[in-house]
Amino acid sequence: MKKHMKNGILMLGGSLLLLAASPALGDENALYRAHEWSLDAFGSGSLSRYTIDHVSRARVQQNTRLGIGGGVNYFFSQNMGLGADVYAEDTHGSVIDSASVNFIYRLPLGQGGFAPYLLGGGGRHFDSVKTWFAQVGAGLEYRFTPHVGVFTDLRAVVPSETKYYGLGRVGMRFAF
Repeated sequence: MKKHMKNGILMLGGSLLLLAASPALGDENALYRAHEWSLDAFGSGSLSRYTIDHVSRARVQQNTRLGIGGGVNYFFSQNMGLGADVYAEDTHGSVIDSASVNFIYRLPLGQGGFAPYLLGGGGRHFDSVKTWFAQVGAGLEYRFTPHVGVFTDLRAVVPSETKYYGLGRVGMRFAF
């Protein structure tokens, strides 16, 4: 009897959760549109595999490499799009240290302006170690208006020639 009651409560709770979430997951969202282009301007920070595997406040402060970058995105539907970005961390050498292209899946949450997203793709490093890489990540965007928002994301980057590292970005997004 207790098992059936517990299963019933779980089923009821799950059903209520789905009903509550369904308006938030609706198709209509004036802030995020199909056939939308956007431009990104961002700051970045990367951490080596060693720092990630042996994380401490001192290592993060000493080993974080800061950079700046820009990107362009095109969403062919409200949820699916492609993005390309470039960034530089080194003031010596190449103007562009890295370039990448990613498939992006975003999920706008209701009319509140938030849209979590997943990304995956790859690119090329042009500076000290010239190598191809793959990457996966997740992020969150918040739109103030249909044309202006902020975003942050984290990526795991796996180069073909060296060890993986982590990359974080924070920036502004301008959609049109």
